[in-house]
Amino acid sequence: MIDEVQKVVISLPATAEFVDIVRLNLYGIASKMGFSYEEIEDMKVAVSEACNNSVLYAYKDTNGMMEVTFEIIGDALSITVRDEGESFDSWGERSTLHDKNLNEAQIGGLGFYLMQALMDDVSVMNEAGKGTKVVMTRRLMKSEEKV
Repeated sequence: MIDEVQKVVISLPATAEFVDIVRLNLYGIASKMGFSYEEIEDMKVAVSEACNNSVLYAYKDTNGMMEVTFEIIGDALSITVRDEGESFDSWGERSTLHDKNLNEAQIGGLGFYLMQALMDDVSVMNEAGKGTKVVMTRRLMKSEEKV
């Protein structure tokens, strides 16, 4: 049987005041799927980082929108945060912090690493003039798989 994809899409202003709405939606969807409180809190941090990048960097001093898509695909929750603003230049340069001192990381540049640490998969795509899309996925661990 093919898993049915369930999708929730919200479009909201790319301002700090609206990030809580994204977090509340995440909580509702993830709790219905059966994620633990700790897993949901980790995902809330990751999605906040992705939204904050849209809020802080995408639109400079102009108003803009961000679109957040939650997709339930089998036992996985995929979260996409998309904006149509300026792409965040240093995303592409961030492969690893290994062999670097913490003081070599850019101010505000740890969000991507935090997303990678808290989610199973993270990808970032940006196109000049078309904005940035961050896709994060977390798989639900069955109870017998939890350690």
